[in-house]
Amino acid sequence: SGLVLVKNPHLDLMEEDVLYHLDLGTKTHNLPAMFGDIKFVCVGGSPNRMRAFAQFMQRELGLAAAGEDVADICAGSDRYAMYRAGPVLSISHGMGIPSISIMLHELIKLLHHAKCRDVTIIRIGTSGGLGIEAGSVVITDTAVDSSFQPRFEQVVLDDVVVRSTELDKDLAEELLACSRDIPDFPTLIGHTMCTYDFYEGQGRLDGALCSFSSEKKLEYLRRAYDAGVRNIEMESTAFAALCGLCGLKGESCHFHLL
Repeated sequence: SGLVLVKNPHLDLMEEDVLYHLDLGTKTHNLPAMFGDIKFVCVGGSPNRMRAFAQFMQRELGLAAAGEDVADICAGSDRYAMYRAGPVLSISHGMGIPSISIMLHELIKLLHHAKCRDVTIIRIGTSGGLGIEAGSVVITDTAVDSSFQPRFEQVVLDDVVVRSTELDKDLAEELLACSRDIPDFPTLIGHTMCTYDFYEGQGRLDGALCSFSSEKKLEYLRRAYDAGVRNIEMESTAFAALCGLCGLKGESCHFHLL
């Protein structure tokens, strides 16, 4: 039916589902009226970037009046920022798996309660590239963990639950085809490695802690490249797992800064 799925039988027993970190709720807001026609959701780490993206979409869709700005739908919360431009929702998710996971749980419930259909969700962000030209855009086919495996491990109570992290291959190819109209950004499809932190987890030598040599770092990155990894960031495995489980057509695109 194209509806966004939730897999939680407890939700039906609740008098109200409060989307606490988005400052929204099923009794305090008419979610179908507010969001029922959303078709695209773009998520990224920074509130300022997602505000700028929403402003860009307003201009591209011819929705912005002179001097008109976008309003933060989640202004009552200081955790995330959400903006709307027609059928496009632009939301910040902060940095790292815990932050994006909280936002995605509430976003998926929001889309479900709003009875949205056939929603496409795309994570847009920056990353560290691996063996690619600076300024490249990596479209993720599969998100992998630090052992280069396509999995997301979530601890549920005292069980370790392993979830798939494959993203929508057709959407990846569609985005790659679109990129051919933009000559300034070389674009490729590859694996994205997701780590749990920015310093030790990504082999950086400039953190407060470092227990490995530069030679060991380079050997690890070579193995990652040979496994198909083309960029490294901190959210993609959780993003891929939650989108896949809840029936969202998802993809992740990253701009390689350095």
